[in-house]
Amino acid sequence: MNRIDVSRRRLLASGACVAGLAATGCMSAQETGDTDFLQQAHDLLKANPAIDIHAHPGRTFGRDATDLSPALKLISGGAPSEDRALADMREGRLAGASFAVVADVQILNLVGEGLGAGRDFKPGEARVSYERQIGNLHRVLPELGVTFVKEPGDFRRIQQSQGIGGFLTVEGADFLAGDIANVAGAFRDGVRSITLVHYRPNEVGDIQTAAPVTGGLSAFGADVIREMDRLGMVVDLAHASEATVAAAMKVCSRPVMCSHTHVNGRGASHPRFISMDMAKEISRGGGVIGAWPAGIGMTTLDEYIDRIIDLADVLGPEHVSLGTDMDANFKPVMTSYKQLPELVAGLLRKGYGRKNAAGFVGGNFLRVYQAVWAGRKK
Repeated sequence: MNRIDVSRRRLLASGACVAGLAATGCMSAQETGDTDFLQQAHDLLKANPAIDIHAHPGRTFGRDATDLSPALKLISGGAPSEDRALADMREGRLAGASFAVVADVQILNLVGEGLGAGRDFKPGEARVSYERQIGNLHRVLPELGVTFVKEPGDFRRIQQSQGIGGFLTVEGADFLAGDIANVAGAFRDGVRSITLVHYRPNEVGDIQTAAPVTGGLSAFGADVIREMDRLGMVVDLAHASEATVAAAMKVCSRPVMCSHTHVNGRGASHPRFISMDMAKEISRGGGVIGAWPAGIGMTTLDEYIDRIIDLADVLGPEHVSLGTDMDANFKPVMTSYKQLPELVAGLLRKGYGRKNAAGFVGGNFLRVYQAVWAGRKK
């Protein structure tokens, strides 16, 4: 479906709603419509794997962590709660999600009005932090019924067995410590995607929310992307500066994702959003943008639904995916996976269409992952 079709469906859907209200009365039509769309949403989620492409379910990054800043202790929200997150996933019919290691968690603090690197890493600290987090994910998640995803087809197989697929990712390449061999090491650990940077300009490149250090993507960063391409790992450009993204797009031979962001000027602007030109460049390469339910320029789930539809209007619905940043988001308007059927019902109610909704919840990301996996060099 093209951009014009999405807008036309929204108009037709609103017209059908008005006609229904006129025929049956406001309350009964609304209640009947809501129940019908919610049932359609449950049916869609049962038939199509729903995948959150960026999240920290249960905040495993805080488990057994020491020497965190007061700000990170607050964000960690006390004891990790993976069991609660998994229960919410099952109730919301989520088939799988990113479980993201936070590579720079040890050094993050409030810097100005947002998060940033509050100090330098101690020698070896980045690797120790990664090993703690990845070890905990491997220890805790299987006990709660999570099966780790090794290749794209695993998502549907795990869904069909009533399980939850764990897509291991790392937010920030700081854990590589400048050693290209650590990319393959992460792959052996089950990691299938790396967000190149987070809140610290690192050995790979520059970030959106701090002054440039390398001027974009470093030579090491280009080598990291080539190695990820070779292995079949999805490159995530969230948090990267525009110069870093532009250079990365020239190096990467596969579609990429920007897992949790929005486009500047589409209802709001923020340093964590990307330009329209960059969003379209990612789309032209076959990639996806993760629609991010952070409370920046919106306060309700319904506004998030409108934002998803708006992104589809300008980028094409095949380039928009679910990227919640669950359990580590800023003023989220989607606070639980239990809301996923409501979110899908809202998309259907506003005329997004079943095919586009299925693509949004998982199909679009799976297309990207399959293209990346198919191009790997064994």
